[in-house]
Amino acid sequence: MRLLIKLGGTLLDAKDSRARLAAEIAALKHTVVVVHGGGKQMTRYLEERGIESRFVNGLRVSTPEVIDAVLKVFAGTVNTELVGAFRLGGARAVGLTGLDAGLMDAEPLAEELGAVGKPVRSDAGLIDLLTREKYLPVVACVAGDAQGAVYNVNADQMAVACASSFKADTLIFLTDVDGVKGAAQEVLDSLTAAQAADLIRAGVATGGMQAKLEAAVSALETGVGEIVIAPGARVGAVEEILSGKRIGTRIVA
Repeated sequence: MRLLIKLGGTLLDAKDSRARLAAEIAALKHTVVVVHGGGKQMTRYLEERGIESRFVNGLRVSTPEVIDAVLKVFAGTVNTELVGAFRLGGARAVGLTGLDAGLMDAEPLAEELGAVGKPVRSDAGLIDLLTREKYLPVVACVAGDAQGAVYNVNADQMAVACASSFKADTLIFLTDVDGVKGAAQEVLDSLTAAQAADLIRAGVATGGMQAKLEAAVSALETGVGEIVIAPGARVGAVEEILSGKRIGTRIVA
């Protein structure tokens, strides 16, 4: 089975949580690629340097100062600490960004957002090569283009684009919530793409969850078999998901 696991930055902020997740993923008997965010760490880094974070539609406006921070935080500290945790867990982890070997090309999403990128092309050749040789690719949500530009890319969108080109059977979003909630705040076991769209239209799924559902529907449309949004704080969550246990929310075509 080919898995892509997206790790939210909140789960990676604490050393103990990072080490546990890395050990659990390293123990899986499947072909795995990891994509990670780091928004919480980014905000803290910018605040410490007196740089204001501005958001438009939930996306951080990426000025040259912010892009410099993206490279230092996402591609630097967060990625390196996670690779170290995977090594501690026994995996042969390799830290990457979307710039490496053209893994992820992007283009500007909107002028008002600065260097926020929209994924437009993903070449899975490098991660295919690495996983064939039993390495674990760990990809930061940074992309580029053939002209040498650098883009800050939403980690959920990055995960979908990588999962599609990698031809992942399952895409798992490990988050800081229990799953997708319905109108009565109950966690929904499963959703179809149409039901996910209904939650968004009804205003039940908003903000970060809306972005995840939109990303999940996009993944289904590009051939990913199923998407699971599940609580990363739950010990053994990935193994439980793969064994068929009902945790989080499964989204299927």
